[in-house]
This record gives sequence, C-alpha cells and structure tokens, in this order.
Amino acid sequence: MQDVDTLFRGVKLVDGTHAAIAVKDGKIIAIGPDADSGTTARSVVDLGGGLVVPGFVEGHIHLDTSFYGDTWKPHKPCTAGFDVRERVEFQRQNMAAAAPMDERARNQLDLCITNGATQMRSHVMVDASVGLKSLETILAVREEYRDRIDIQLVAFPQSGIITCPGTAELLDAAFDIGCDLIGGLDPASFDRDASAHLDVVFGIAEKRGVGIDIHLHEPNMLGIFDLEEIAARTRALGLQGKVAVSHAYALGEVPIEVVRRTAQRLAEAGVAIMTNAPGSSPFPPVKELRTAGVTVFSGSDNIRDSWWPYGDGDMLGRAMMIGYRSGFYTDEELGVAFDVVTESGAKALGLSDYGLRVGANADFVVLKAEHIPEAVVALPKPRSVYKAGRCVVSNGVLARR
Repeated sequence: MQDVDTLFRGVKLVDGTHAAIAVKDGKIIAIGPDADSGTTARSVVDLGGGLVVPGFVEGHIHLDTSFYGDTWKPHKPCTAGFDVRERVEFQRQNMAAAAPMDERARNQLDLCITNGATQMRSHVMVDASVGLKSLETILAVREEYRDRIDIQLVAFPQSGIITCPGTAELLDAAFDIGCDLIGGLDPASFDRDASAHLDVVFGIAEKRGVGIDIHLHEPNMLGIFDLEEIAARTRALGLQGKVAVSHAYALGEVPIEVVRRTAQRLAEAGVAIMTNAPGSSPFPPVKELRTAGVTVFSGSDNIRDSWWPYGDGDMLGRAMMIGYRSGFYTDEELGVAFDVVTESGAKALGLSDYGLRVGANADFVVLKAEHIPEAVVALPKPRSVYKAGRCVVSNGVLARR
C-alpha cells in the first residue's frame, strides 16, 4: 500500500478518460484509471466527473498598475493616435490618486486565481521615476500569495532606459531584492537607440543569469527589425528558451513572407511570443508562428488600468478571444487556443513541473464541460482550483488564507 495525502476521484481527463489523481507533498504521484489502486489516502475528494485541466498560465500582467477593485478611472484617449509616452503620463497621473498598490495587487490576484490561474508572470515598473518601491511592494504581496499562485516578476523600464538616466542601475539592482527577469520597452521608438537599449537588457541578463521579456509595440518593419535583433542576440548569448517578446504587433502588420522569415529566426533562437489578441490592433498570427516552431503564449496584460478599461483575469476567456480573433473553429484549432494558455505558457515561463502528469505539481482546475473545445467557447463557471493539491477556490469562492 502507498500512502498519499489526497486522492482525487471522479476525475475526467482531457482525453475523456475517467480517472483518479493521487497527490503527495503537493506533487502528482499517480494519475489514471488505476491511480487509486493500492493507495491509502489521508483525504479523499470526489470531483464529480468534472473536466480536470492544468492550472492556467497568466503569462503577462501588471500587478502594480491595475485599478481593479479601486474607484473607476475613465479612459483618456491619446491626443493623436496611440502614443506610448502619452499613455505612460496618463498612468502616472492616475497612479498618484489610486488606492494603495498592495491592495490593488491583491484584488487582481484574487480575480485571476478565482478564474483558475496557478502560474503568473507580472511586469513591475523599475525605473528612475519610481525606483524600486513598486517592486518591493509587489515582492511582499507575492510572498503573501506563495501558497496560492507562483509569480515571476519582470523588472519593467516603463519610462525607458537610455532616455531615463539612472534606470539601468536600478534594473540591475532589482535582482538583489528578488526580481526574476529583465524587461525592456520599444528599443528603437521609445529610447531612440535600439542598440544601446538592448545592450543594457542583454547585458543584465548575461550578468545576472536571468531571462528576458521585452514589450514591443513598434509597428511594421521597425518592429521586425527589433525582433530580428533580439533573436540574433539571444542566439549569440546562448539564451535560447529564456527570451520572450510581448505583443510584437508588427507580426500582424507585415506581409506573410516577412512573417515566415521572421518566425523562422525566432524559432531558431528559441524566442517566445506573447499575445493577448487586443481588440483594436493587429496581432501575431498564432498558427503561422506555431507552424514555424515558435512558442506562443498569452496573458491578460492590463486589467482596468490607464491603457484600457477591459480585462477580467480569465485565461480561459483569453483563449476564447485568441480563437475568435484567429478564426479558430475546428476542435483542433480550439485545442490550439487552449494550449496557448496552458502548456505553451508553461514552456515560455520555463516551468519544468507543470501539467497533469506524474512528478508535476498538483495544480489544476475543475470545469463543468465535456471537453476542451466546449470549455474554450462556453467559459464554464464557477470553477474549483487546486494548488499543490490544496483547494484554493471552491465553486468560484476563494478559500480563506
């Protein structure tokens, strides 16, 4: 007989198999139709035949700048089309009148966890305008939530690097207090010096031995130029699998032959692409990139902040949105959309202990759906969420900490 902490029965796996899951020390030690054979469990939980899927991967969010749960902040349009610097200024004004950052971050985390996120990557402002204060606040909140969700933090130079003196030194110092990745922002258009910007980002990555996640809003061939530069530097430093580019709108704006050429370079360099399929912008062609071997993942990005008023922290809803905007209709295509917010997200974040398999963390979501395609289009709620085999959300209600 094998002793386990918790035995989950009444499990329906994504292939339709009716199974059980045995968990010990927060890990899956057996899964399948016979997983309950020869086991003695301290606790037995019946999941009632619900569809059990891996916890969702929230691959791009901003815990420090959301106003979710705060007073409503009316959206202010840019004076002449989308302008990153103007949006940053609007954000500065709104942040000055916002509720405390830790309170807003908790609100956003509760929202995401209730919807099934068990893994997250958050970008946090680190630059000469805020110093390390925002990062210190979010680090403390991360510690509070460590038993509910795993969070990677990216040092994000929202005000630029080269054009914001002192920021490079702060970005480096972020890793002395617990940051995980180095970020960047529109190297050519925002800082007006792509080479110098990327020198800092890749220099810190090499020095600190960390991964990279760069915001890239730059359009058309300017964006393609920076994508190719990022890919080349990634290969030169042997950082394959440790670099991501978020948004990469340019991939949705250029001719297909340019997309295919760039996708090949990204795949060879192991550079992942994050898209949240924003409603008003072209976005990277998911299937085309995946066909070339590029890892495509997703995130909510901003939730009710100075950039837009939308966002609900639901990565299953994000999969639906990606599928809807990509014209995904078949069951296979809907499965691709689901993969973007689960397995591909885990790959992009470098998670080796993810998934419904022996040896992985027992992080999963229970859905009221027959199969993955139905889940993607129906977005069933309420959901139950388990982290390391412990229930953190029961039928849509957060468990007490």
